[in-house]
Amino acid sequence: MAPMLRKIERDVKRFKQIVRGLIKKEFRKYLTEGELIGKQGKDLVTIPIPSIDIPRFRFGERQQGGVGQGEGEPGDPLSASEGEPGSGQAGDAAGQHLLEVDVSLDELADILGEELQLPRIQPKGKDRIVATRIRYTGVAPQGPESLRHFKRTYKQALRRQIASGQYNYLRPAVVPMREDRRYRTWKQVAVPETNAVVIYMMDVSGSMGDEQKEIVRIESFWIDTWLRRHYKGLETRYLIHDAVAREVDRETFFHTRESGGTMISSAYKLCRDIVKAEYGTSWNVYPLHFSDGDNWSADDTRLCVDILKGELLPVVNLFAYGQVESPYGSGQFIKDLKEAVGAEENVALSEIADKDAIYASIKQFLGRGK
Repeated sequence: MAPMLRKIERDVKRFKQIVRGLIKKEFRKYLTEGELIGKQGKDLVTIPIPSIDIPRFRFGERQQGGVGQGEGEPGDPLSASEGEPGSGQAGDAAGQHLLEVDVSLDELADILGEELQLPRIQPKGKDRIVATRIRYTGVAPQGPESLRHFKRTYKQALRRQIASGQYNYLRPAVVPMREDRRYRTWKQVAVPETNAVVIYMMDVSGSMGDEQKEIVRIESFWIDTWLRRHYKGLETRYLIHDAVAREVDRETFFHTRESGGTMISSAYKLCRDIVKAEYGTSWNVYPLHFSDGDNWSADDTRLCVDILKGELLPVVNLFAYGQVESPYGSGQFIKDLKEAVGAEENVALSEIADKDAIYASIKQFLGRGK
C-alpha cells in the first residue's frame, strides 16, 4: 500500500503544480476581477481555470491533398480541410470548459509575491516570536484514531462494496473495514506572532463613483492577502470622509456615496486618534488612503502634511496614498504629497487610472517590504 500511497501523493503534488502554473499564467487577469473576491471563503478562494486534458494520441480522418513531409510550394495549405477564416458550417466540437479549484489565500499571496517580485515584509517591534500551528494537508490510509476522517472512511467503504457487488440499494448498509479507514494528515507551519492593522481611508464624495470604489475594493483585497501572509493577526479598520470623517464597517465602506465638500484632514485626524489610543509601538500599522485628489483647500492640504510628518509617519510602517482617476477630481493632492513627503522611506504614492493599473499600484505600495 505504501508504494501506491507515494504514487498518489506524487500525482496530487503534480496536479497542484499544474494548477499553480495555470493560475500564474492568468494571474494578471485574476488580479483585476472583482467577482473573485465574492468567491472567498474563510481561508480559500474559488478560481476558474481551463480544464486540464491528459495528453493522448488521437486518430484523425484520412485526408487527401495538402502538404505533409513531401514537396510543396509556399502558400499551400497544410491540409486539404483548411479553409478561409470565418467560412464553413456550424461546428459540433466542444468549446473550452472551465474547472473551478479552491486555492488557499496563503498560496495566492505567494503567487502575488512571485509575480510582483515583492520583498518579504520586515515587521517592526520586539515581539517577533515565531510560533507553530497545525495545518491539515490531506488524507492517508494510516494514522491515529483521533484523526480518523469519518466521511472519507464511509465513502471508501461504499466504493469497495459497490465495486465488489456487495452493496444492496434496497437495504443500504455500509460497514467500513480496516482497509477503508482514512486519516487526516498534517504538518507544522511556522507563524510569526507579530500583529498588524490596516486602516483604510476613502473619500466618499460624489466624485468617487462605483467604478472608483470597485478599484479600491479589489486593491484592498490583495493588500490584505499579502499582509495576512506575514502576520499572525491582521485587523482592518475602515474610515470614510467627505467634509467629516467617521469609522464604518466594510460593507458601508465600499457602498457609501455622498456629496458635499472634501476635507481630507478629517480622515487623517481620526486615523491619528485611533493609532494613538489603540495601537502601541509593537503594532505594525498601515494607513491606506484612497481619493480622487480633490481637497477643499490648500490650507487643509497643509494640515494633512503636518499630521503626516509630525504624528503618523514616525509611528507607522507604511503610509500609502492611492489616487483613483475620476472625471470630476482635480488630482492635485498627490502632487502636493509628492512634494512634501514623497521622499520619505515609509511613504508610497500611486496613481490608479483604471483596473489595469491595479497591478502596478500594488507593487508600488508593497514593494518596499515595510
